[in-house]
Amino acid sequence: MAILYSIFVNLLIFGMKVLSLFNDKTKKGVEGREQSLDIVKSVFSPLDKVLWMHAASLGEYEQGLPVLEKLKKNFPNYKVLITFFSPSGYENVVKKKHIADAVCYLPFDRKSIVKEFVSQFDCELFFTVKYDYWYNLLDELKRKNVKTFVISALFYERQSFFTTYGKWFVKQLKQNITWFFHQTQHSYVLAKNIGLLNSSVTGDTRFDRVKQLRLRNNHVDFVEEFINGKKTIVFGSSWQAEEKIAKIISGKNKNLKIIIAPHDLKRVGNLKEIFPSAILYSELKNSPTLQPSNSQTLIIDSIGLLSKLYSYADVAIVGGGFHEAGLHNILEAATFGVPVIFGNQYKKNPEADQLISVNGGKSFENENSAAHFVSDLFKDEKILLEMSENAEQFVVKQPDSSELILQKILSL
Repeated sequence: MAILYSIFVNLLIFGMKVLSLFNDKTKKGVEGREQSLDIVKSVFSPLDKVLWMHAASLGEYEQGLPVLEKLKKNFPNYKVLITFFSPSGYENVVKKKHIADAVCYLPFDRKSIVKEFVSQFDCELFFTVKYDYWYNLLDELKRKNVKTFVISALFYERQSFFTTYGKWFVKQLKQNITWFFHQTQHSYVLAKNIGLLNSSVTGDTRFDRVKQLRLRNNHVDFVEEFINGKKTIVFGSSWQAEEKIAKIISGKNKNLKIIIAPHDLKRVGNLKEIFPSAILYSELKNSPTLQPSNSQTLIIDSIGLLSKLYSYADVAIVGGGFHEAGLHNILEAATFGVPVIFGNQYKKNPEADQLISVNGGKSFENENSAAHFVSDLFKDEKILLEMSENAEQFVVKQPDSSELILQKILSL
């Protein structure tokens, strides 16, 4: 099986290099990996003790960060390395203020490449987030006696571990992972059923992250003037399906304010076609005399504002759940006591089921049903307030997962 895994890695590398000729995102990942070794060489020495967090993408980074921050406080003299698999994670983090001494792409998982990369520093502790496992890396870390953890681990039935050929993968995890910190009881039970006994249930660290959002200054320039005291829907990380919902709702409810933050800024042009009278956020910044309250729709054509915008919402509609792209972060809205609406394709998001179960959110099979529900929701203030309270309490009552994880790591 080790040979087959090596073949898989080589095919992955080949496939990504070919795809990079046609896809800018893949090209960034391939070219970025060529710089990873030079980055760590320029920052670390073989004697530097390092805390290393690996995250597949931005969502996993957000899950792992509360733990990394606590570890850094406990080991202030250690340096910090953060690696990513996806450009969407790397590009978002490397350009912003962060706690890492070095941020780079995770090198391709060939034994020789991994060995050279890991030899550049003294890794004291490594953790990966959720389920991004690279077996040659884990094997090399084990060989160097590095304590290795999985934060917010999430096992589900369709993973390769539960197939007839999955025994090799399970064996690698048994040998190389010090401890699994599971998001859910279901994940914990699945892991135990295949013999991964070094584990515990600590919950989802994203709750720790979103709780912090409430404590900061969430003011966004011009938004209060745009809302002008009216009920507001924020469409977060919207795709075409959510744009359709926005169009339906805006036609039925002229007194509602609509803020749309698309998942991809390339959609801004399309949004202007759908909502020709909408204001772009950049226009508000560049035209002081513009009266934002005169428009029903505000299109956010910049990044980094969404989590703050949710603090202005009465209802949030979060994108990704109406197709296989995957549901975006619903907790950033729920933490502000905002009912969250989304599509029903969210198998890898257990928090969505939990939020629905406490009536702090609701999912729908199609856009028309979602639009009809939201329109009716604004007609019943009692139900709206009840869902708002439920969403807020859902987040507030979650355990301090990162503290539980920290204490266990320190004990090991």
